[in-house]
Amino acid sequence: MVSKKLVDGVVEVKRKSDRIMSIKLVVRVEILNVVCICAPQVGLTDETKREFWDELEEVIQSIPQIERLFVGGDFNGHIGTRANGYGLTHGGFGYGARNDGGVALLTLWLRMI
Repeated sequence: MVSKKLVDGVVEVKRKSDRIMSIKLVVRVEILNVVCICAPQVGLTDETKREFWDELEEVIQSIPQIERLFVGGDFNGHIGTRANGYGLTHGGFGYGARNDGGVALLTLWLRMI
């Protein structure tokens, strides 16, 4: 859903999969890319999870660095309270214990920087 004030600025909508979609819009002089995701849940196959993370990385890599990027949604992961090797991507504001979904998220962001 896009605010009525912004809808005229939408220049592209892409649906990568059932779990990933992106909207590109122009706001004043900025090009914004909003990527909305829903990561696979615990209990799905490792292959399904790997496909999701590969697709998300592909979508992110396709966005030119001069454009703004916002990624949001349900990552179905916990990054935990400690950086433990992810100091460049972990802001220190996690909760609980890190799980596989949290590791995948932190690892993806490390590859992006």
